[in-house]
Amino acid sequence: MLRIGELARLADVTPDTIRYYEKQQMMDHEVRTEGGFRLYSESDLQRLKFIRYAKQLGFTLETIRELLSIRIDPDHHTCQESKSIVQSRLAEVESKIKELQHMQRSLQRLNDACCGTAHSSAYCSILEALEQGASQRKE
Repeated sequence: MLRIGELARLADVTPDTIRYYEKQQMMDHEVRTEGGFRLYSESDLQRLKFIRYAKQLGFTLETIRELLSIRIDPDHHTCQESKSIVQSRLAEVESKIKELQHMQRSLQRLNDACCGTAHSSAYCSILEALEQGASQRKE
């Protein structure tokens, strides 16, 4: 059994992070020492690593809760449920990539339009293009 500090160190998180996940009902601490210290098992460590990796992939806490429930109760869930969750996240990422690629092309055009010399910024092509773009976009 591991104390919260040991668990945090092994999972590369802080004890506050573990407490937060407990408040979010993503982790439990069923066992305590006589002194009241939380004790965790190897399965708790695996769950914490599962949560961390899912967060690295950009899943929301709500979605991670869904994935955990599928993992904990496999007899009442299908692989398709997990796949649907991943497909949804993948679509979000692909959309964000397209948005970032558009942003990259726009920034590249701004960069290419500027001579980059030390003359006054009164006639800076980047600033002019940003002003023109701002006045054209009505959001």
